[in-house]
Amino acid sequence: MRIAFAGTPAAAIPALEALAASGHELVAVISRPDRPAGRGRRPLAAPVAEAALAMGLPLLRPEHPQDADFQAKLRSLEPEAVAVVAYGALLPESALAIAPRGWVNLHFSLLPAWRGAAPVQRAIWAGDQITGATTFQIVKELDQGPVFGAVTYQVPPRATAGDVLQTLAQDGAKLLAATMDLIAAGRARPRPQGDEGVSYAPKVTAADAEVDWTAPALAVDRQIRACTPVPGAWTWWRGQRLKIGPLGSPPNEIGSVGRGAGSQPPPAGQPGNLLALKHAVMVATGSGWVALNQVKPAGKGWMSADAWARGARMGTAGKDIEGIFGR
Repeated sequence: MRIAFAGTPAAAIPALEALAASGHELVAVISRPDRPAGRGRRPLAAPVAEAALAMGLPLLRPEHPQDADFQAKLRSLEPEAVAVVAYGALLPESALAIAPRGWVNLHFSLLPAWRGAAPVQRAIWAGDQITGATTFQIVKELDQGPVFGAVTYQVPPRATAGDVLQTLAQDGAKLLAATMDLIAAGRARPRPQGDEGVSYAPKVTAADAEVDWTAPALAVDRQIRACTPVPGAWTWWRGQRLKIGPLGSPPNEIGSVGRGAGSQPPPAGQPGNLLALKHAVMVATGSGWVALNQVKPAGKGWMSADAWARGARMGTAGKDIEGIFGR
């Protein structure tokens, strides 16, 4: 079957590679245009675009898929179907009509749960223990088309959004290739999504990633893991942003970190309070202490929390409250 592939981030590359290695004819790769990035704001190609060029595949990078020139070019390539993984733009009906067997999306959730831009992040933030990936027919409505197939995945207790997405990208690539095989063979039987269990996954912004220390410890842990690595959890420290990596210990296992056998940290008090111990830095939440692991001060690299605390001159280890997160 003649197919095109549309995708943008690194998570879409395993699916591109799987389809390129399949028996299908990959007639084009569609990706987003170069975007300014970094401090110099130099144009940077999307990961899928770079992969396509390295593989010698025809590459289309329209500013928007509704562009007439893009649609004419895609139509001239006569794809029978288009496989999509995190392309990042809404597809107009005029583009959807180009492929007679439709546009097939690989979405990183078990639909109808977590329709939208950030399914993995929102699933971890909500504490889901089971997630997965789904292939479905793209329709005008957001992530509501009929489902071809799905794979499930049990989320490890300490997994970050990056960890889960990496696994789902590999498992989903196999699912997407199998789905395209079924479509080519005329054996695909998509089923409508149910009305129960619908939830939405809006994009997680940098503002969303500011850690809410007033939340219970378990919720703080989930928020940080959901925002790792993108956009990156952070908090204010002495007027500057301090990035926060996944916590050093599960909130229910904090106990006597760094204080010696049988001892406990003092009552947490105000959320955001900091306590520097000999080998740990504790932060008060709405339901007790959590232990920091890695942090990244503004303009510096990642470092252990205790090394950061020493450099920040928070005082003698083991004393009472040494500082507080906030503006």
